Amino acid sequence: MFLFFKTRKWLLWSWLGTLAILSSLWVQVQIDVKINEWFGEFYDMIQKALGSPNAITIGEYWASLLSFITLAGIYVGVAVLVSYFTAHYLFRWRTAMVEWYHSVYDKARTIEGASQRVQEDTIKFTRIMEGLGTSFIEAIMVLIQFIPILLGLSIGIPIFFFGDWQYGLVTGALVWSIGGTLFLVALGYILRLVGIEYDLQKKEAAYRKILVIAEDDGNVRPKTIDELFADVRSIHFLSYIRYLYFNIGRIAYLQANVLSAYVFLAPAIVAGAVTLGVMQQIIRAFGRVEGSMQYLLKAWPTIIELASVYKRLREFERQIQQ
Repeated sequence: MFLFFKTRKWLLWSWLGTLAILSSLWVQVQIDVKINEWFGEFYDMIQKALGSPNAITIGEYWASLLSFITLAGIYVGVAVLVSYFTAHYLFRWRTAMVEWYHSVYDKARTIEGASQRVQEDTIKFTRIMEGLGTSFIEAIMVLIQFIPILLGLSIGIPIFFFGDWQYGLVTGALVWSIGGTLFLVALGYILRLVGIEYDLQKKEAAYRKILVIAEDDGNVRPKTIDELFADVRSIHFLSYIRYLYFNIGRIAYLQANVLSAYVFLAPAIVAGAVTLGVMQQIIRAFGRVEGSMQYLLKAWPTIIELASVYKRLREFERQIQQ
């Protein structure tokens, strides 16, 4: 799975491509910081305009909107180019994987589900990495940029439970995010979600194999196909009930998450210690920091699928070596 980073043929794509993607993501985060600053200035201008008639001119208002359009346009352009390049980058990664599988396929073809491992799991692996990998890197970059901003904005502002402590907002985001993530990781472990996904794919592969055989062999009994599909149905139904329990905790936490920043800012809002613009800046920065800290929480279903694909490919490679 990781020959892409070790083979001379792919070194330019793997290492320079990775550097290009990281640099582009950093530019996106920098633009996001500028947009956060724009929100603070814009809402302060709105508060000033609503406080007294003609406090701002229509020219100032349109100029402010135009500055946002400019920032947003640059962000969209960079994001589209990053997405396009990342798709090509990950296809090269998949190509490096399947070239090795092709070179040993005389041995691999005798292993149960070999065709599914080479065709379906390789494309799943790269597609998941496209979303999961770039999101993880962006989450780290957002934390690096927005934690200092949040610290600067929270100076002198009373925070619920933490009082005037400068690190109250960051600590609150950390406690809330990590606590929720650990809760859902523990819940996923108790419900054995990775194992369920692995078993589901294994039974689907066995069912598909007998269907392929039945295309060419009229002697395959329908009962055998029905029996295999019954196994598929039972594992799907089991996964549905496990995810039902998991989603109760996950969705309830995410709904409560909407109010977290307003809860911590309650003393400052009631005391009138912040302007509308500063409040918007704080809430947006808090949301970005909190969202990055909750990366595992929000990506948990995808992480489970990636872990399952990784487990299947590793098992396949061990069988080839044996």
